[in-house]
Amino acid sequence: MTGPASEDVTVASLLLARRQDPRPGLRFEERAWNWSEHVQASASRAAWLETLRRPGPFHVGVLLDNVPEFSFLLGAAALSDLVVVGLNPTFRGAELAASVSHTDCQLIVTEARHRPLLEGLELPFGADRIIDIDSEEFGPTLAAFADAPIPDQERDPDELMMLIFTSGTSGAPKAVRCTQRKIGFPGVNLSERFGLAADDVCYLAMPLFHSNAMMAGWGPALAAGATMVLRRRFSASGFLPDVRRYGVTYFNYVGKPLSYILATEARPDDGDNPLRIAFGNEGADRDVKRFADRFGCTVVDGFGSTEGGVIVSRTPDTPEGALGRPAPGVQILDPDTMSPCPPARFSPSGELLNAEEAIGELVNTAGAGSFEGYYRDDEADAERMRRGWYWSGDLAFADEEGFYYFAGRTIERLRVDGENFTAAPVERILMRHPDVVLAAVYAVPATDVGDEVMAALALVPGARFDPAGFGEFLAAQADLGAKWAPRFVRVSEALPQTETNKVLKRQLAAERWTGDDPIWWRPGRQDGYRRLTTADAEALDAALARNHPRSLAGAR
Repeated sequence: MTGPASEDVTVASLLLARRQDPRPGLRFEERAWNWSEHVQASASRAAWLETLRRPGPFHVGVLLDNVPEFSFLLGAAALSDLVVVGLNPTFRGAELAASVSHTDCQLIVTEARHRPLLEGLELPFGADRIIDIDSEEFGPTLAAFADAPIPDQERDPDELMMLIFTSGTSGAPKAVRCTQRKIGFPGVNLSERFGLAADDVCYLAMPLFHSNAMMAGWGPALAAGATMVLRRRFSASGFLPDVRRYGVTYFNYVGKPLSYILATEARPDDGDNPLRIAFGNEGADRDVKRFADRFGCTVVDGFGSTEGGVIVSRTPDTPEGALGRPAPGVQILDPDTMSPCPPARFSPSGELLNAEEAIGELVNTAGAGSFEGYYRDDEADAERMRRGWYWSGDLAFADEEGFYYFAGRTIERLRVDGENFTAAPVERILMRHPDVVLAAVYAVPATDVGDEVMAALALVPGARFDPAGFGEFLAAQADLGAKWAPRFVRVSEALPQTETNKVLKRQLAAERWTGDDPIWWRPGRQDGYRRLTTADAEALDAALARNHPRSLAGAR
């Protein structure tokens, strides 16, 4: 393994260390590139894109699956002053257009399967600035730059390299600034932590527009000089065949991939594979152990966010259900008093007895951590860095031994299948329904990991909830994100509100699927809505109690 281990590391230095490396660097389906070829391909993209540059920030929107071109463009950004803007293909309509405009993209590189998402959008440039890598013109255009010189200029660790979208309390996506250091340092750190080397094979199935793929997958593979195997999109059924086919030794994940893989049919020889390490976050405790046992590997599940301001790390003595111990300066604070929350108290059965006082927000009182700010959003920066402390928006509680437990997210934020988004844009879409007077969207805990979307609706007088019609309405909303459709729908004559006419979402979230209001749900994500029965609710509560014994399942 080569590359500096200090915090001044740059992605450019890691990439240039591979410029004459003949060992395998990238594999995708039937194609392969050695590291030297990858570095040259990155330099070629940098030279080509320079010819398309206009005045202003040189930002290039990338709307691609995990295909080689994405990795080459990341390399181009490392070697030059262009900035890759990772566009999320789950964004739709005006939100996708706003993502492009807000981040000052000068052009977009996309592929045929995502090109329709851009049609009809109000973009700051014409169709000639949308480049389709599947077009007949793309190959010949790049061929002219095949032998472009490799830039060897030393890049600044603080130089912006990528913008990665997340969502916050305002309801609009925010672009997190990712410098050369922010991507390079964890790459070196994790490659050293897990002993990755040139003979390792790293499986990148998480989307490259996401921070997990960059910091826990692409960066460590580059730092170690290991082989990167790109999977266009994650597939649970394709996971083990890929591991065996490519000789995968390292796999990064975020959200529910472990659960999805474990749901595939188990076979006696599942442990006959080369996988050594799986590293990620938000894996359910039960799934972490089952995955390790079934596939004969070590699973390291951590806690983190795109912003990177708070670190909580597992230790060997971390209890089941806990995140681990906090880094120095990370505390659980009451956001109103800004005082530390007292430790949690539990009943003999594990029920959280003092949720109201024990649960607070995870805050880094030592400063910003690795948070480098949002792009063109001073207000969001100020909100995140109140008092010079980093306020994560994540809720947690601690036990008497100082272990931290995740308790959800502030009520305006949701995280489904590893994707963050906020309630406001979903509410705006639901309010288009002619029968909806008021809509409140909030998170309820998923029975395995992360959140599920729940919506509480107040209808016009005399209207009745039509489950089939509601499903058809959602399917017709072009700007409804892929993860946004409510799993649960509560229909109420009047939603609980404050005196200032704000819906009491905290109360709704605490009640979840209990109470007198009728609740409709989709048992499977692709199913139609049907009435939630008492037996359904009891089964959901039982699953929460079984999988998350110290979650909020017992705090009513």
